[in-house]
This record gives sequence, structure tokens and C-alpha cells, in this order.
Amino acid sequence: MFRLSLARSVARPLAARRLAHASAVRRSTEPIATPEGSGAVADVSPKVAAIVDKVAVLTLLETSQLVDALKAKFNITEAVHVAPAAGAAPAGGAAGGAAPAEEKPVEKTEFKVTLEKIDAAQKAKVIREIKTLLPDMNLVAAKKFVESAPKVVKDAVPKAEAEKIKKALEALGATVVLE
Repeated sequence: MFRLSLARSVARPLAARRLAHASAVRRSTEPIATPEGSGAVADVSPKVAAIVDKVAVLTLLETSQLVDALKAKFNITEAVHVAPAAGAAPAGGAAGGAAPAEEKPVEKTEFKVTLEKIDAAQKAKVIREIKTLLPDMNLVAAKKFVESAPKVVKDAVPKAEAEKIKKALEALGATVVLE
């Protein structure tokens, strides 16, 4: 009986704090600060601000579920490399020297696509292709980019996308290197 009343006495203030926080977030008219913590304020659309307000009232479990759902929806994979602790024992333990010989070499998953040189006769086509590959670039910037080859077209690109870009540019007469 004591545990039940203690649980209720703890749960009620927690629920009240969540409601107070949620209403404070809804009433807040301050712009959202940038993640860098630099103090600068990011301009966000009302649509994004509404989503941020809704996410702010989620519990930790609900936030975790949201992150998992977004990763599944947008096919996001994590490539986290965790360094072992300083005093941690190696995974092989008593096996010792046999374990490193059995490990497969790590396959490279991200590539850097570099435009090495272009065929002068196909320059206009390559410029248009670069402009479509890099949407934030206008035609003049794409022309300067192509003329100043060798240049990195995209960095940290998945293997399939890197090969697709290479194939498209090579079909237009460009020399492309994947690193």
C-alpha cells in the first residue's frame, strides 16, 4: 500500500511538470537556437517549429521510437566506431595471436568522387551533369568547377551512388577517380 501511494505521489508531480513544460514550449515565441551552441539563431519555418514543439514534449522512450522510425523511413544506417577503453581486454582474451589473422579486411563503404579531367569537346555536357549532381551550384559555378579540375565532386558517398556518379560522368567523356 505504501509503495502504491509513493508511486502516485511521484507520478503526479512528474506529469504536472511535463504538462507545464509542454505549455511553456507551446507559448514560447523565441527562435530555436542552432545546435552548435554558438548563440546564433536559426531561421526555421513555422512547419519545422511546430514539429520541434511536438518533439519537445515526448518522453525519452517516445523520442527513441521516433528516431528508430525516422531511420527506417529514410534508410539511415549508423557507422559508429567505438574505441575500446584504455584498460579493456582484447576480444580474443586467452586466444591471443590467432584472432587478428582471422579478421577480414574492412570494406570501404564511403568514397570520395573526384573529377580528374574532361574531354574538351564534351565540356558543356559535363558542366550540366555537375550542375544536376550539385543542386546548390548555378551554371557559372559549375563551369568554374569543371574548368578547375581535378576537384572533389562529392565526399563520403555510399559505394552505389559513387559508382553511379562515376558511370554518368565517364559516359560524358570525363575522367573520374573513386578514393
